[in-house]
Amino acid sequence: MSTDTTPLLRSPLHERHLALGAKFAAFGGWEMPLEYAGGGVLREHAAVREGAGVFDVSHLGKARVSGPGAADFVNSCLTNDLGRIAPGKAQYTLCCDDATGGVVDDLIAYLVGPDEVFLIPNAANTAEVVRRLVAAAPDGITVTGQHRDYAVLAVQGPQSAEIVKALGLPVEHEYMSFSTAVLDGVELIVCRTGYTGEHGYELVVPWDDATRVWDALVAAGVRPCGLGARDTLRTEMGYPLHGQELSLEITPVQARSGWAVGWSKPAFWGRDALLAEKAEGPRRALRGLELTGRGIPRGHMQVYAGDTLVGETTSGTFSPTKKVGIALALLDTAAGLAEGDLVEVDIRGRRTEAKIVKPPFVQTSVR
Repeated sequence: MSTDTTPLLRSPLHERHLALGAKFAAFGGWEMPLEYAGGGVLREHAAVREGAGVFDVSHLGKARVSGPGAADFVNSCLTNDLGRIAPGKAQYTLCCDDATGGVVDDLIAYLVGPDEVFLIPNAANTAEVVRRLVAAAPDGITVTGQHRDYAVLAVQGPQSAEIVKALGLPVEHEYMSFSTAVLDGVELIVCRTGYTGEHGYELVVPWDDATRVWDALVAAGVRPCGLGARDTLRTEMGYPLHGQELSLEITPVQARSGWAVGWSKPAFWGRDALLAEKAEGPRRALRGLELTGRGIPRGHMQVYAGDTLVGETTSGTFSPTKKVGIALALLDTAAGLAEGDLVEVDIRGRRTEAKIVKPPFVQTSVR
């Protein structure tokens, strides 16, 4: 039994969630809404695929790296190449362990300019990412944790642009770019990012002003959505979740996240280990599984090819869009499995057939 008595942190919108009848769950040390009364995961999922939903993701971390050459410093630590983007753009990247290449965290880097980068890591890993950056920072570079200085509201869905524009916020900027704006006297950042596979915006708002922005969004007709729907949406897209598809034991090469690595950069944490693994070929690789029979897969279920154990699921759910069970799984590359091959997932003692597919499981457009 757990002896951890550390109280869970709460979003600045906690009272709003209570008023909406939210069911809460612990996530990354935070008490966050899982789903809302009158909604539930299926309806909230559908709202994002068909209309627009808003997620309170204020549990996500925030950190700022500033000082002369801050962007170059961050670029020498994190995997992706900040040199590929211009100020005003955001980039998905990874913080890897220098010795093993395992993933400490995946995060979004906002390139403000050559002397400033704003980072959004995952809730549970923010302190460790900040710690590693502080330890490596040269004189003149400041790394500041700002976890509870800002809230983050994710407006996602095909109608998100229409609603965000109606509130007087900018919507025309490119995918993975950001701009500043003002809503009801609140200065905020509007970024064209998201974790659902749909067109969307993430609003980075001063912590104490979060309720004003949330109220404006809900009044405009955006459906509040919890982390339950966020998980089904991201799984349908094959997007990784740290602690499941990425971890200190799972490298970007194994997770098929090599596209977020600047392989030609002269330096980043884990470079030597990852280059060696890439050259040799990983012993396991992340694949998509779509069940052909009945059942709902979950994480940490064994996967078989015939009588041979070939891997384990990392995430699994019922796809509300496709109406079938889907999973992500790390499969042994030595098994020689390919897309279209059939395997079996052990779901609570019963093996259920699944086909290996390439994510995403559904076709959407973030553009």
